[in-house]
Amino acid sequence: MVTLDRNVAEDISQQINDALGRLQSKHLFQTTWDIVAFAIFFTFMGMVLLLGILALIRCCCCDTPSSYKKVKKRKVGIDNMGMEH
Repeated sequence: MVTLDRNVAEDISQQINDALGRLQSKHLFQTTWDIVAFAIFFTFMGMVLLLGILALIRCCCCDTPSSYKKVKKRKVGIDNMGMEH
């Protein structure tokens, strides 16, 4: 169990050092797959943010009592009193 913890700790520290090295060398994206993955992630986060803002606007600004008024329907035709109980 101790060796497993050491391996995990070494892997994490290696990944952190790799990321810091890329930041220092200003080569964040090594392959085109890195760029594509970042673009997909960025698009997803942008859509989540946009939907959250739209939901917030809908809840805060459009929550007036006048928007809940029901339109009273006008009755068309003649009541058939014979159908009543």
